[in-house]
Amino acid sequence: MGVIKVAIGDALLTSMWVFSMPVLKIFTAKIATFLGVQALPLAALFISTVLVSILVITFSAIGEIFGGASFNPAASLTFHAAGLRKNASFLSMAVRFPAQAAGGVAGVKAALEFIPLQYSKNLTGPSLKVDLHTGAVAEGVFTFVRSLALLLIIFKGPKNNLIKQWLVSVTTAVLVITGSKFTGAPMNPASAFGWAYVNNRHNSWELYYVYWIGALIGAASGAWVFRFLVSLPSPPPTKQKKA
Repeated sequence: MGVIKVAIGDALLTSMWVFSMPVLKIFTAKIATFLGVQALPLAALFISTVLVSILVITFSAIGEIFGGASFNPAASLTFHAAGLRKNASFLSMAVRFPAQAAGGVAGVKAALEFIPLQYSKNLTGPSLKVDLHTGAVAEGVFTFVRSLALLLIIFKGPKNNLIKQWLVSVTTAVLVITGSKFTGAPMNPASAFGWAYVNNRHNSWELYYVYWIGALIGAASGAWVFRFLVSLPSPPPTKQKKA
């Protein structure tokens, strides 16, 4: 029952996240225009990273209600491989990953259905701009860097939760900008699956090789490097009651 509860939360959060991303871009442009800073090159980046940070904190709180649900399979694997999810297993991932993929499809369909046409007509998912093997390596490297940075910032970064999440958002934004010339760097297999599904590309080897295998290997590798570099205190042993 616990895994099913988390999987339901995964599907819900992933659909909300994928739907929120294009909405966030619209709000970023509106806020920049309202403040009169749309001409400044870094203004949109700052506004979007602050909005993403608030969104992630909110979604994380919802995820805890569902027992640790997440909107990103790569992030789920990162925390599992880092040994930070003691109740997680590869069997639970086999249940949660399809739920997150289904959530990605629901989120994309909702975005295309409910976002006004003047914005939704320009919505596209990540696309491969290099050859297959280069794309898989690139997506793996981007996800590796993000996963390692995520863990280092969480455990070795500032204590303020908003600043901590903002640093993660900035790191992610820089990787997305860099990765736009390679894979689009979604670093989120569920989001990539959602866009591939609505574009009838969900049965392609490109999707699974680049955006799933490449990203998940990168996520696990980032977690393993973190475990090598950082020694986290062991949880206190559980006291057994005497009979």
